[in-house]
Amino acid sequence: MATQAQHLANQANAQKSTGPSSQTGKQVSSQNRRIHGLSDPDNVFFILNFEDEAKFETLKATLNHDYAPQDETERILVRRMAESEWLRLRARFLQNMCFNPENGFLREEKQFALYMRYQGVQERAFYKALNELQKLRKEKRNEQIGFVSQQRAAEVHEIRKQTFEMKKTRVSNSPPPEKMKKETTQPASPANSSPQNLEMAA
Repeated sequence: MATQAQHLANQANAQKSTGPSSQTGKQVSSQNRRIHGLSDPDNVFFILNFEDEAKFETLKATLNHDYAPQDETERILVRRMAESEWLRLRARFLQNMCFNPENGFLREEKQFALYMRYQGVQERAFYKALNELQKLRKEKRNEQIGFVSQQRAAEVHEIRKQTFEMKKTRVSNSPPPEKMKKETTQPASPANSSPQNLEMAA
C-alpha cells in the first residue's frame, strides 16, 4: 500500500503531466487523431488549426517563383516540394512540444522519436520531388537539343542537294568537250587567200 509521501509525490507528478499549458499547445492537443497529419494514409495534405495558412501560401509562392513551373506536371512537383517542407517544419515544431516548457526536459520521448522520423521522411520527400523536377527538365532539354540537331541536319542536307542540282544543271548546259576542242583547233583562213590575190602574187 502506498505511503502518504508516495501519494503526495504521485499527485505532484500528475500536476506536471496535465498536458500543454500554452494556447498553441492546447490547440495542438485538441486535434486528437489529426494531431500531426504527418502519416495520413490517404496522403491528404491539410493545414492544422494552430498553423498559419498564409505562411504556407507564401512558401508555395516562393517556390513557384524560384522554380517557375512550365506545365501541370512541374506545378505538381513544386507543390509537393512546398507540402513536404511545410510538414518538415511541422515535425520540428511538434518535437519542441515534447519538452517541458518549465525545465526544458524531454517529457514525451516516444513522440519525440516519432516526429524526428517524420522530419526525415519529409526531407527525403522534398528532395525526391526536386530531383524529379530536375530530371524532367533535363529530359526536355535533351529532346529540344535533339530536335534542333535533326533540324540542322535536314537544313545541311537540303543545302547539299541544292548545290548538287546547280552543278548538274551547269554541266548539262555546257557544250560537249569534242566540239569545244574542234572549235579551238580549227586554223583561221588567211586574210589574202582569195583566188584573185593568189594570181596577183604569181
